[in-house]
Amino acid sequence: MDFALTDEQRLLQHSVERLFADHYAFEARKRYGQEPGGFSRALWARYAELGLLGLPFDEANGGSAGGPVETMIVMEQIGRALALEPYLATVVLGGGLLRLGGSEAMRAELVPQIASGDLILAFAHAERQSRYDLADVAARARRDGAGFVIDGAKSLVLHGDSARKFIVSARLAGRQSDRAGVGLFLVDAAADGVSTRGYPTVDGQRAAEVTFSGVRVPAAAAIGEPGAALPTWRLPRLPPKRSAPWRRCTRPPSTT
Repeated sequence: MDFALTDEQRLLQHSVERLFADHYAFEARKRYGQEPGGFSRALWARYAELGLLGLPFDEANGGSAGGPVETMIVMEQIGRALALEPYLATVVLGGGLLRLGGSEAMRAELVPQIASGDLILAFAHAERQSRYDLADVAARARRDGAGFVIDGAKSLVLHGDSARKFIVSARLAGRQSDRAGVGLFLVDAAADGVSTRGYPTVDGQRAAEVTFSGVRVPAAAAIGEPGAALPTWRLPRLPPKRSAPWRRCTRPPSTT
């Protein structure tokens, strides 16, 4: 198997390396963190000019049809520079959920806005009690006519205070930690009943506590099948690994 990068991937790698080498010195990062939202809007626009924001999306939706290797190349350089811009929140998390579960109409509307840098997304999923359990969702969504009404609170929403739209997990049925019964919904950050409290995190990023109180969304706001959306972002459980025979030894075998 060939793990070497292609010429196009090496060009992407060089472009992203150059971007951060030129614009992410220590003092520059400190300055970006003081800007509204805690990141550089000018540099975010530069991401868009280089095609980084549309990288993993289909060309039919205005993207570049890049794959996981291209995303890895960008994220590697973002991690190396400790970049503050909401690439993970918008392109990888929010954009990934759109790619995997969003309707064609939703992708056609939103992907060009992401690619141009006009739309920042945030995945509002974690809750105070949920910790590591991705199925622990106490926020509720109930059907109301042709749409849904969402109530609940989300914690540590990455770049939630800059997002124009949230992708929100909410339970339609079942007990709090059931895998079944969870839906995903696209919610406008300016909708009635949405309140956001932003704060800095220890690594200089931004996050928010977001509350949804009687927030109404249309049926078209559902991402994937309502009540069956958990597999969109949760990997299936793997069977337990069997220990190799040598790991079951309590002491080294005798050499005599």
